[in-house]
Amino acid sequence: MNTTPTSSRLHIALFGRRNAGKSSIINALTNQNIAIVSEIAGTTTDPVQKAMEILPIGPVVIIDTAGLDDTGELGELRIKKTYEVLNRTDLALLVIDGTIGPSKFEEEILEKIREKNIPVVGVINKRDLTNYDENEKADWERKLKLELVETSTESGYGIDELKRQIIKKAPYDERELSIISDLINPGDFVVLVVPIDKAAPKGRLILPQQQVIRDVIENDAIAIVTKEYELKETIENLNKKPTLLITDSQAFLKVSADTPKDIPLTSFSILFARYKGDLDEMTRGLKALERLKPGDKVLIAEGCTHHRQSDDIGKVKIPRWIRQIVGGDIQFDYASGMTFPDNLEKYKLIVHCGGCMLNRREMMYRISYAKGKNVPIVNYGLLIAYVQGILPRAIEMFPSARLIYKEGQGE
Repeated sequence: MNTTPTSSRLHIALFGRRNAGKSSIINALTNQNIAIVSEIAGTTTDPVQKAMEILPIGPVVIIDTAGLDDTGELGELRIKKTYEVLNRTDLALLVIDGTIGPSKFEEEILEKIREKNIPVVGVINKRDLTNYDENEKADWERKLKLELVETSTESGYGIDELKRQIIKKAPYDERELSIISDLINPGDFVVLVVPIDKAAPKGRLILPQQQVIRDVIENDAIAIVTKEYELKETIENLNKKPTLLITDSQAFLKVSADTPKDIPLTSFSILFARYKGDLDEMTRGLKALERLKPGDKVLIAEGCTHHRQSDDIGKVKIPRWIRQIVGGDIQFDYASGMTFPDNLEKYKLIVHCGGCMLNRREMMYRISYAKGKNVPIVNYGLLIAYVQGILPRAIEMFPSARLIYKEGQGE
């Protein structure tokens, strides 16, 4: 609870062939024996991640991946997992075995890295074991169109320069820094409605609630936290009107009824739809609800895995609401954690959670991939507000999303 959430850290992933020294570089960067190192090719079989700090970037996640030249049926599955890591990678390190030089494997992954517009740092590892000259290195750089940093994890040679290149090329996205800074001013009152029920984690708040509270405080505003049943009393006892009220989506209906119309209202999930992804695109996805027919397939996707309650939002409530809208049976499939299906064509709609456990690149990948397959995607909070008839109020403060919704309603 006292550390930066993984989803808010810069994700740095290492790619390369087996035994190129990716795990050794992670250990050298962190000054810890985090990754298992062996002369046996293929020691790293699945993506492994470690949270750490690299100054002045700050909190990062470093991801070790399986070799791109892995073989056999299991090897192909490992390579597939390695490529999936690209969807959540903010900065890539392409590690080349200096005793061999670059080959088609590095060229292929580099092409995929560039297709996704991911910044990349090239590394020639095992400098202590090589005898190539500067002309060969220059040829490799021209071939890859990439500047290469030379390292030796045995001696530590080049590790400081590699850190400097990571710092230099690390992407900084100001949108990652704030959730609601454009909606509030210093001194504003922000009321947060946080239900505490059997689904609430013991002894703590869920991640979106924690992050919004932190964001309110960092913007020098005042966070007032209450439960839905104490909301009316809370508002009545404030000495000034709140600038914004944010609720858990599942309490939307009661909170909307108890909140004066002149107080802007939205939900944590809707805020995360724009913080992590694309609020406009997900608002556009709501139109697909009215087009669903009995027998259609819908994908429910969540970025985390958790113990499901008897009336779980993803497994029970949302499917029930969608079936009520359609007036017939709908087939539902489910995806959770880092798993996201490749074959989206069979779905007429994707309903996605707020994505608090995913970084923004992963969430944007899912949205763009769905869009590329012509499959509408919508967010939990938007769908709940729509079903309960309060969506116009919930997105009133977001002009482009409001306009998209009005156009969809023929207004």
